[in-house]
Amino acid sequence: MREPGASSVSPLSADAFRTPYRDPIWDGPTDPVLVPDHLTGDWVLFYTQRRPTETGLTGVEWVHGTAIGVARSSDGGLNWQYQGTLDGLVPPGTELPATLWAPDVVRIGDQWIMYLTVLGGVRTDWTGNASIVQLTSPDLVTWEFLGSIELESPRVIDAAVALCGDGLHRLWYKDESRGSNTYSAASRTPADPSSWVLEGLTIAGRPHEGPKVFKLDGQFWMIVDEWRGQAIYRSEDASGGWTRQENSDGLILTAPETADGGPVVGRHADVVPLEATADGKERALIVYFTHPHWNGEDIDGMTADPKSHLSHIRAAVLEVQDGTLLCSHS
Repeated sequence: MREPGASSVSPLSADAFRTPYRDPIWDGPTDPVLVPDHLTGDWVLFYTQRRPTETGLTGVEWVHGTAIGVARSSDGGLNWQYQGTLDGLVPPGTELPATLWAPDVVRIGDQWIMYLTVLGGVRTDWTGNASIVQLTSPDLVTWEFLGSIELESPRVIDAAVALCGDGLHRLWYKDESRGSNTYSAASRTPADPSSWVLEGLTIAGRPHEGPKVFKLDGQFWMIVDEWRGQAIYRSEDASGGWTRQENSDGLILTAPETADGGPVVGRHADVVPLEATADGKERALIVYFTHPHWNGEDIDGMTADPKSHLSHIRAAVLEVQDGTLLCSHS
């Protein structure tokens, strides 16, 4: 979770993304992450730019060969202007065209660090190795490759990084070679990709992806995407001891939209602080994506109709009431 923006950045609005954000090139933005740019005063949205409207693709090619899209808002997230895609993210030696997924962007010291999933080439299925790499930027525009993170697995995706209560930074990620569960690594110097020490399994059980850790109302929380909504866990210091929320089977965003009479779930999300309410109540914005024309769970079960592949980015407000994390969208 990023720190709230400085005074030069417009406060993030609780109504951000009231009009869902659509990628103007391929109409498939996913895996959003939102950060304040203190140099320009904008909010910056990074996302995986899937290609659902590109013709001539087979299988899941439309999810591969993806760049990282960028949009900016100068009014707290109410309106967004597409900025194109980022250059300079592909590590040396990567098979081209590269596939880039699910960035996390974190302010560490005086620099921005991006933790990015990279796959070589474009595939029609879910095969091939995947790794998590680090890049650094002074301005959120130009990026320099720092190195790959060694996590002792051939296929790791969906990085999330946060400072924990024990003073260490942790990296949480989906390990697709180990049951598609969440694993973690820890570091005292998280800007150095060689510094991460593997800790092991963090969230077991039902397969999931897209972990995100944040602090709200004095507790650390983790959300993960179970493809039927976002599952909620909590921890005293985020170093471990995660317990699942009991309310509503521990899920939020199970039906923020509907399609063909069925629920459309909220997927792979980021969480960003909002200003407190007038009475001091802490809040946060959860930024997520949906497939607005498809009500399934498993992407492999999508119809051949490209319309079902379309996606857009939305947001809702999170609050804690009586120890339970609640969401303003169902």
